[in-house]
Amino acid sequence: MAGRLSLPEVDLSCSICCEIFRDPVVLKCSHSFCAPCLQQYWTQGARRRDCPLCRSQSVDDPVPSLTLKNLCEAYIQESEGPEETEGGELYCDPGVMCPLHGERLKLYCIPDKEPICVVCHTSRKHKQHDCCPVSEAVVDVKEKMTSALTSLQEKRNAFDKMKKNYEDVAAFLQVQARFVERRTREEFEKLHSFLDAEEEARMEALKREEEQKNRALMQEIEEITRNITSVSESISLLEEVIAQEGISILHKCKTTLARTNSPIEDPVMPPGALLDVARYLGSLNFHVWVKMHKTVKFTPVTLDPNTAAPWLVLSEDLASVCDSDEKQKLPDNPERFDPDTGMLGRESFTSGKHAWVVNVGDNTAWVVGVAKESVQRKEKVSSVLKNGYLSVYFYHNMYFAGTSPLTRLTLKRNPQRIRVQLDCDKGRVSFYDPDDNTHIYTFKHAITERVFPYFWVGCQQCPLTLEPVEVSVKAVEYF
Repeated sequence: MAGRLSLPEVDLSCSICCEIFRDPVVLKCSHSFCAPCLQQYWTQGARRRDCPLCRSQSVDDPVPSLTLKNLCEAYIQESEGPEETEGGELYCDPGVMCPLHGERLKLYCIPDKEPICVVCHTSRKHKQHDCCPVSEAVVDVKEKMTSALTSLQEKRNAFDKMKKNYEDVAAFLQVQARFVERRTREEFEKLHSFLDAEEEARMEALKREEEQKNRALMQEIEEITRNITSVSESISLLEEVIAQEGISILHKCKTTLARTNSPIEDPVMPPGALLDVARYLGSLNFHVWVKMHKTVKFTPVTLDPNTAAPWLVLSEDLASVCDSDEKQKLPDNPERFDPDTGMLGRESFTSGKHAWVVNVGDNTAWVVGVAKESVQRKEKVSSVLKNGYLSVYFYHNMYFAGTSPLTRLTLKRNPQRIRVQLDCDKGRVSFYDPDDNTHIYTFKHAITERVFPYFWVGCQQCPLTLEPVEVSVKAVEYF
């Protein structure tokens, strides 16, 4: 008879020979024995086929236990024994023992996602379930948690990036507000004293919009901060659980992964976060002049700085634009063109007749026309009809219509100005030289969505300038 055995040896030992199992089999009563020992026990004398431990009769043949056999072989191969206490007693964490059978939890039930003992493996609850050793399960669970940790870290980085973008927009909104304030005051200083009331009304509107959009931005930043906090907490929880060793991680894996897998949508900045600068500065004198009945400067189209590519430089009255070598630090809002050096007018059209004149002067590279609201703004694509543009080109001293492919235009002289005439109802966009009313080109294309005046400039020396029109009570139309 062998001496006192350590706990692992007891769990893996046959109760007949008191040695590590050899070819272990399990009876219907869930007790396991070495196959040779059990056969020898049954063949002794006139004994019946009963269990050596509980004496219950076994009608069926014993079933080989491959899992128990693998555990025994693994134990034999281990070079280091378990930790013992000072008195020589084996220390065993209660968490590694089966609460139902009092045996060590050596297996992991894959369908039920819980550690089980050898007896549990033969029970009705886990019978025929796929199982693997606890050590393998720990590795698999750690891999899953590491993957979840990586995903959450990436999501946190996305929130950090979007938070920075919101903060940049909030800072730039302040710059916009001060710019609008300065320009508005400069215009109002030219007016008579009875316009003070109109000036203050406009300042109040600007302040309200600024505060409203600031509040909206702060709310978005707070929401992102909460999401970052939530994701960070999940990351901390995962890191804490992953840092644990042994079977304890299996007890916590289901609840931990459930807490950390809560869906959080990726951050997306909605359009309209910036101030509508063109609303305040676009044709400002004209709108004031309607009340004053005096001559003012009016342009039918106002350049929208919120759509301008970072390389473009706009005049303070939002009436001219030119290219530059320096990329300005501007928010990457959804409305802005980048990387292409294009921009839109603030005004949009879906019906009626509209016209505006662009002074191209000696500009060596330009495109003017209209663009559909759905045009791609974050990729550099040709401003041709198939991409949503109806425009004319001047490039390499040649004129083109933006068809697909381009149509070469032959002009008798180089126009200094281009008049764009839009008839939404008839689906026509025409281009003229206003100096002699020479027709340049006409697109016949149904206007099925909102369109905007479109400008592209590749010249730094000469800007594209929107020309004002003469007004009395209303703008003079070209039709």
